[in-house]
Amino acid sequence: MDVVSDAISAMRIGRPSSQRLRVGGRWCTRLAPYEGAGFHVVLAGGCWLLPDGGGEPVALGPGDAVLLPHGTGHVLADGPVDSAEAGRAVPFEEVHGTGTGTGPGIGIGSPGRAGRATELLCGKYRLDRSRAHPLMAELPEVVHLPNRVGEHPELRAAVDLLARELDDRRPGSCLAVPSLLDLLLVYMVRAWTADAEAGAWPAVLSDPVTTAALRALHSDPAAPWSNERLAAEAGVSRATLARRFTGLVGRPPMAYLTWWRLTLAATLLRSSDAPLASVARRTGYSSPYALSHAFSREFGLTPGKYRLPAPERHP
Repeated sequence: MDVVSDAISAMRIGRPSSQRLRVGGRWCTRLAPYEGAGFHVVLAGGCWLLPDGGGEPVALGPGDAVLLPHGTGHVLADGPVDSAEAGRAVPFEEVHGTGTGTGPGIGIGSPGRAGRATELLCGKYRLDRSRAHPLMAELPEVVHLPNRVGEHPELRAAVDLLARELDDRRPGSCLAVPSLLDLLLVYMVRAWTADAEAGAWPAVLSDPVTTAALRALHSDPAAPWSNERLAAEAGVSRATLARRFTGLVGRPPMAYLTWWRLTLAATLLRSSDAPLASVARRTGYSSPYALSHAFSREFGLTPGKYRLPAPERHP
């Protein structure tokens, strides 16, 4: 695994949900804050997104994707709206119904403002923020990824495939759409790391030494890593690795490894029935006792108390 894949996998629970939305005329709808991440893909037409908290309005055009990684509440509208109009927005739950994004979609709107019809794919990813990787925590409230020729071809391909699956109602689309939405999340996070002009983790992922060390740790977190072994893997001296890794990531390599092992253990405890001894082996601990001691220091709970009863686990 690599750090972006692991950062997403550690937080993801369940499957993404989505709903196709067709709108025309004058319209304005509000989406409440959500314990997860929201997303929109503009399949046709355009609209405006106004985030809660006084954030800058964002104009969205055909093919644009937008991720709200912290579940920020927001308003979607056919054009720019003031605070009074935003306050009168129709709650999204009243107009979107339920579905997986493969149904016929819901239409809202009223005459009164000229303009072409807009079609959106709106949805949510369920996230467990107790296991948030700092890369995910650093994402801004709104990640807008405009449709620009030649940029992020894999993201554009995922958007095109989603539009085709939704239009054609092909056999198997009920499986294809959630899988494409999972790809969409990866591509949106990847695009942000490539485009961001500031931030710790885009800098981390552009540094070859730190990236090599992270790739090694995430590929085999249970290995008996040491600073010497990790420096050799990255092809630099211990001093160089410590300076660059700590300066960019914010903690020394072995401290990061300990944190990641415990985060991985938490994920395994919540998502599987694996015995504690098996979780300990998979995360580099010599015994269940050693894991339990370290886990309690990090999470304030023993592994047994942290683990949810089986009926409460998410698939």
